[in-house]
Amino acid sequence: MVQGVGFRPHVWRLARDDRLAGQVLNDGAGVVIEAWGAAAALESFLRRLREAPPPLARIDAIEREALGGAPPYPDFRIVESREGAVSTGVVPDAATCPECLAEIFDPANRRYRYAFTNCTHCGPRLSIIRAIPYDRANTAMAGFTMCAECAAEYGDPADRRFHAQPNACPVCGPQLWLEDRRGPIECDDPITEVAERLTAGGIAAIKGIGGFHLACDARNEGVVAELRRRKRRESKPLAVMARNVSQITGFCAISPAELELLGGPAAPIVLLDKVEDMLAPSVAPGQGRIGVMLPYTPLHHLLMAAVEGPLVMTSGNLSEEPQATANEDARARLSGISDCWLMHDRDIVNRLDDSVMRLDKPGPQILRRARGLAPDPLPLASGFSHARLLLAMGGELKSSFCLLKDGQAIVSQHLGDLEEAATHADYRKAIGLFRDTFRFEPECVAVDLHPDYHSTRWGEALAEETGARLVRVQHHHAHLASCLAEHGMEPADDATLGIVLDGLGLGTDQTIWGGEILLGGYGGFQRVGHFAPVALPGGAQAMREPWRNTVAHLAAAFGEDWQGRIAGTTVARMLAERPVAMIEQMIRQGVNAPLSSSAGRLFDAMAAALGVCPDRQGYEGEAAMALEALAAPHLRHAGPYSIDVEAEGGPRIIAWHDLWAAVIDDLNSGVETGVIAARFHLGLADMLARVATAIAEAAGITRLALSGGVMQNRIVLESLHGALTERGFEVLTQSRVPANDGGLSLGQAVVAAVSDQGE
Repeated sequence: MVQGVGFRPHVWRLARDDRLAGQVLNDGAGVVIEAWGAAAALESFLRRLREAPPPLARIDAIEREALGGAPPYPDFRIVESREGAVSTGVVPDAATCPECLAEIFDPANRRYRYAFTNCTHCGPRLSIIRAIPYDRANTAMAGFTMCAECAAEYGDPADRRFHAQPNACPVCGPQLWLEDRRGPIECDDPITEVAERLTAGGIAAIKGIGGFHLACDARNEGVVAELRRRKRRESKPLAVMARNVSQITGFCAISPAELELLGGPAAPIVLLDKVEDMLAPSVAPGQGRIGVMLPYTPLHHLLMAAVEGPLVMTSGNLSEEPQATANEDARARLSGISDCWLMHDRDIVNRLDDSVMRLDKPGPQILRRARGLAPDPLPLASGFSHARLLLAMGGELKSSFCLLKDGQAIVSQHLGDLEEAATHADYRKAIGLFRDTFRFEPECVAVDLHPDYHSTRWGEALAEETGARLVRVQHHHAHLASCLAEHGMEPADDATLGIVLDGLGLGTDQTIWGGEILLGGYGGFQRVGHFAPVALPGGAQAMREPWRNTVAHLAAAFGEDWQGRIAGTTVARMLAERPVAMIEQMIRQGVNAPLSSSAGRLFDAMAAALGVCPDRQGYEGEAAMALEALAAPHLRHAGPYSIDVEAEGGPRIIAWHDLWAAVIDDLNSGVETGVIAARFHLGLADMLARVATAIAEAAGITRLALSGGVMQNRIVLESLHGALTERGFEVLTQSRVPANDGGLSLGQAVVAAVSDQGE
């Protein structure tokens, strides 16, 4: 990662210090340095290059060879980029550096209060780039001609703005303005004006670095509830931006490691434990954690300095739509939501949602990989260095795609759920942009096994268009492979037991899987254990209405007399208000009630049984998240449920009769629902640890991998990781791509690469 990060002036300074002659330039493969000097000076130069690169740079390798002849210059110079095969990465957008931050609050500085201040250590990258090399002409800054002072900075290798492609100032750069439905608003300072409107209870659309946000006062319950109503986002948590760490500690606990995540160059949203109720209840209803971020652009720093308290800062869209990026689009799509728009005239070329992270005991976990993190390439094990050019299409939900070339995986930013037409169009546009940017023509295309995924269909079309080989990869195999790939596992050393828990994915037997224990690696797998299949009454409708899963699980556990078994309980009273007979008939007749081993639907069933989101989920995972929040305060004094496992010569099947019997007994005994939720979480983790240990020991396996969307449940992940680590296993979890379907494309890519090499 050496383009757009001030690498060439850094090289220039090091070479000058060591009195070397020669030149440095960008090309498609990275940075080329030609240097002449005394042997000791050359070694000093290389050592310092490795040990102290610029803040945003990443060096994967330095290749060196001897040069003959005389240097082209008597001194050391920076020369123009040259064309070549593109293999270097695009640097993610980076949060405002301390030097730029100081400038925007310094009245004596010419960039005082300038919202687009940046340098080679910070600012927009992926959000504005149209092509490589990363030169100004290939970015959204091409239309802004630098003034004499900015041009002098840009041309001075000793300046930190040397070749900073978005370099600008109030004289020559992008400008802000404020408008409402009637047009531009006359004011001295748009940021001060919008801050006053937010403080007064307004809702504003703020154009940021990767898209528009909708902002309002996070302490004002009335305006937060109104934002939810207008945005049609009933219950999904809203992110909050705070001015600084001191402000965060007013409503959340924060550890030094979480602070490091918040304050790093990626500046993601970080999920923090709520400790005070100063925020409006509607910010994150039913949740024990709040998604919090710090200002990451000069505009956000200036805005947060002008308001008293934290702001809701949520994506600028109607629920489930892609975030608005263009001014005209924002005016049209946000007209029923926002009272005013804080606009600017720098185009957002690539939409970037805010990245979301959480710190668990095993380490940081990425829940959404986007601004600040994508498209940072992931170096793969050496066994992938000669893989053919490969494009992996990802899944249907939380979609991303992945380019594999030169032993690196370039995973796109989070793009969203492809069932939404606008998101699907954005996904196709992003693939086209990446293919153009990286001059990438795939020789192999990898897709999910499910034939009806939009990503699968588009991958099939691309393979036909390009003549590329098409590889179909089973969903949970891709999850396992994704975890192995990010840990640098070699194809020859990939024997692993994977515990993969998620909502659903098509299995190799054409049934719906979701609670899987897989033994294998990139090249293949055995299904050595799984959750007992339970009906999904209504198919996709069962994903939206958790009570349907409660009926299916109780019927599977207790048989035809299941209603008698639960008589008198709160579960029976909850189900009495619903068309249970219709669901029973669907299950008996097998009409639109496919069997599934889904882990996600088990969580939905348990949540509804305990009175959590029984009717409808406003977003994917709502019931499971609320169930986790219900359980969290009771973990220390709740013992795990015992869960039975059937094993008769084939895969171990994890059945649920004992679990549901214990839950019903506890409900009859008046046990608090939070304690029951805690016992469920702990029992599930305990059972999985016991089963995995038995399988791994029998197979002589010492490495386990944990993946799938359910591994975003902190209780399950930490309990399972701790139990397996205590047993002496090497336990891999995901920290560089999401464990959910956002990391699926990486797994597809490496599975397809191994398959392709074996052909």
